[in-house]
Amino acid sequence: MNILFIMYDQLRHDYLSCAGHPHLHTPNFDRVAARGVRFTNAFAQSPICGASRMSFYTGRYASSHGAQWNGFPLRVGEQTLGDHLRSEGMACWLLGKTHMKADAAGMARLGLSPDSEIGARQAECGFDSWIRDDGLWARGPDGFYDDKRSPYNEYLKSKGYLSNNPWADFANAGIDNNGNIASGWMFKNADKPANILEDDSETPWLTQRAIEFMDQAENRWCAHVSFIKPHWPYIVPAPYHQMYGTKDVLRAVRCESELDDPHPVFGAYIQNRISRAFQQEEVREKVIPAYMGLIKQCDDQLGILLDYLEETKRMNKTMIVLTSDHGDYLGDHWMGEKDLFHDPSVKIPMIIYDPRRAADATRGTTCDALVESIDLAATFVEFAGGQIPAHILEGRSLLPWLVGETPEWRKYAISEYDYSPTQQAVQLGLEPRDARLFMVFDGRYKMMHAEGGFRPMLFDLQKDPQEFRDLGKESACQGEIDRLYGYLAQWGRRMAQRVTKSDDDIKSMRGSSLRKGILPFLVDGSEVSEELTELYRGTASQKHITP
Repeated sequence: MNILFIMYDQLRHDYLSCAGHPHLHTPNFDRVAARGVRFTNAFAQSPICGASRMSFYTGRYASSHGAQWNGFPLRVGEQTLGDHLRSEGMACWLLGKTHMKADAAGMARLGLSPDSEIGARQAECGFDSWIRDDGLWARGPDGFYDDKRSPYNEYLKSKGYLSNNPWADFANAGIDNNGNIASGWMFKNADKPANILEDDSETPWLTQRAIEFMDQAENRWCAHVSFIKPHWPYIVPAPYHQMYGTKDVLRAVRCESELDDPHPVFGAYIQNRISRAFQQEEVREKVIPAYMGLIKQCDDQLGILLDYLEETKRMNKTMIVLTSDHGDYLGDHWMGEKDLFHDPSVKIPMIIYDPRRAADATRGTTCDALVESIDLAATFVEFAGGQIPAHILEGRSLLPWLVGETPEWRKYAISEYDYSPTQQAVQLGLEPRDARLFMVFDGRYKMMHAEGGFRPMLFDLQKDPQEFRDLGKESACQGEIDRLYGYLAQWGRRMAQRVTKSDDDIKSMRGSSLRKGILPFLVDGSEVSEELTELYRGTASQKHITP
């Protein structure tokens, strides 16, 4: 059995036809959902790329692994999917994006060369890298945003795209009426076709690399195929640029009452540049059709991968997982991007096809259990035949749900957000240690706790599914707030850092020192069996004590 672990970047949970989108038809996402289980209450561990991905890869909460923002290195020694799966005889390969920065200082301290096998794995989240491309090859006065080599840029150059940075000049730019570059960084250009052949654009390029990998793969493997799209820049090649129009743009889910005495953190975010842009309908009417076109292209390329699996008879021995690192507000709640804990941002698509016969009973079903992104790591370990190291992995295996069981499950889901590097933290006058947010969701009530002395936000999704009314301002809801704070405190007391000894290891240690001669606190020796004191009794062989 193999695992095809596909991640899309910034794909909203509700922008799929199987999730109910009225205009966006995604037959290949639906195809996997019809063969598997679609989890309808899945949440990212953080609504920011890097921190979310590190949680997927480690199976641990963001505050456990510590890489809580883009560019925060994942510390040397943190165990990841690759470590866990390789110990079960399953190779673990990366194709595409991780948004991971290596802990260069930690590697240097331990003398790990990035050119060595172990060093290379430490620098790639524990994966063996088939082809890594993080997909944001922006360049400004101070140089490139990402200083690594871009395989995708090199591919475009080999195809005749004449530029030092064809990612920016062709794949993510159109042409205006005067023949000038119309950069995808500007929302006004989102309705233009990207100046690139569709087959050469990012999503088809990575699809072909995935097929090349599977063609040569032997033995068991997990392939993490991580697409950069539909993440911005919001621009897509023909014919996808004109598949959707303003008539397909759903009305923004927002309410004027949200602007009335907003929570200070929420208030800071709705004033930033991206939110102000998405508060303009002309921006939404340009960007959202392009976003939908990018998703449609992702769906078509998923169809190519599924057809390949069928044609090569790999479908019946490959688990397929479709998910995203976070969502995209797209103007909902007066916001753009991600960052906070409303459903458009923190809720993620998660569809799992389990090829085993035991999963036949659940094909084409949905599951509304509270699922966290860290559950995938535990799922993969169990699927690979291993015992889940529960002292390391903080998620829970989803395999019971896939075979129709109803396991005892969590009562609440957690997400975290460290926004210390942002201008919002500066605007609020916060020290880095106080610029942190926590979400607790019990299936009905969702609370956001903000460090720094702020009140909480609270939503009752049963009565207010669109999350308009912040009950945190109302004293009548103090009981629910106290209850959710109890959950947060319980979660905060979790056993998160004792990762070198399992519970079984510890149980086996109990009393073992007695059998190795460590016998403290005895009055006369009768408290323990004679076997344990045998070596400490008998006639002395010599006498060195002087009278």
